[in-house]
Amino acid sequence: MRNEIALAISNAVVVDDYLRVREYSMILAAPLSEEDCCAQSMPDASPVKWHLAHTSWFFETFILEQYERGFRPFHPAFRVLFNSYYDGVGDKHPRPQRGMLTRPSLAEVRDYRADVDRRMQALLQSGDCDAACLRLLELGMQHEQQHQELILTDLKHLLSLNPLKPFYLPRALQAMPVQSELEWHAFEADVVEIGHGGGTGFCFDNELPRHRQFVEAYALGSRLISNIEYLMFVEQGGYENPAHWLSAGWEWRCANKVGHPLYWHRQADGGWQEFTLHGMLPLDPHAAVLHLSYYEADAYARWAGARLPTEAEWEHAASLLGNEGRQLFGTAWQWTSSSYAPYPGYEIPAGAVGEYNGKFMVNQYVLRGSSGATPQGHSRLSYRNFFPAATCWQYSGIRLARSL
Repeated sequence: MRNEIALAISNAVVVDDYLRVREYSMILAAPLSEEDCCAQSMPDASPVKWHLAHTSWFFETFILEQYERGFRPFHPAFRVLFNSYYDGVGDKHPRPQRGMLTRPSLAEVRDYRADVDRRMQALLQSGDCDAACLRLLELGMQHEQQHQELILTDLKHLLSLNPLKPFYLPRALQAMPVQSELEWHAFEADVVEIGHGGGTGFCFDNELPRHRQFVEAYALGSRLISNIEYLMFVEQGGYENPAHWLSAGWEWRCANKVGHPLYWHRQADGGWQEFTLHGMLPLDPHAAVLHLSYYEADAYARWAGARLPTEAEWEHAASLLGNEGRQLFGTAWQWTSSSYAPYPGYEIPAGAVGEYNGKFMVNQYVLRGSSGATPQGHSRLSYRNFFPAATCWQYSGIRLARSL
């Protein structure tokens, strides 16, 4: 009897966690029109409607198809329409054409989500979801949280292209941040351990295995670089001087005529505004600068007489600073100088889910921390975000480092 009660409680907790994650995606979409949810602003972004469908596709394809008795897909065509990059699953709709999917409608995607949630809840309460199933469930929930952040970053890019500069949500009254003096935390050369420690708590496969790495003596900036600090780089010709830029970065800057961060706008009087999810606002001088490419972050660091930290330095420093570390999490993803590559001893998981991280370990850089768009509870010390060097529509910023 006690075992049955404990199992029922455990199942109820799992179901509650699942439904809570799923509901948050719908909360993010609630202020949007059907037109907002269907449009795609560029090939690297996806419509909100696609995000809502793809995250449901993940649970249907990787869990329900394997564990649900008498499985039947909600719609057979969705297997192709909402497959992202899983070649092991089959064909995919071209990523740059996701905005062409005016059908299915947003209402049908909502029905798809409701159907998957009903079936997942029944599966989780049936006892047919074993330990392997529960691991896939946790991966699916973490995957949906990643897409929740993408919903906001992709939507922001979409709204920024609208001449009306509409807001996603009205701005709540809040105290203006006060910029603290940039200080340096010094660390001696040492053999350090990085990566997820195993045991309890979720991690993605790219955070494993925990391993040792030698770091030379270094110092890490006490906070992120602010708008006013980056504005000095802009106004002192940082974008016009190739001496600060990597060769590929200079080519990117010239080809795209980049002269300031993505969402900054210079006014006729010489002042600056910034497009935000709350619409166009005056540039906040003391807020952290956001939406920088790796090229821009690296160029600023060179201009400032510093450099970007390695991911080993970032994780080592963050683990020691604890509560003393300012803006390590929840403000901006922080570019590191580390290429996104497998850790020593890394093994790609078997099956199609093995395509989740491993096949992207080339031509990208690691970002650490988390941003203001990251769902609560989704950040941790060992988390490895990654994007190509030209990416700037994500909430990415700068934390400086120095060699000692």
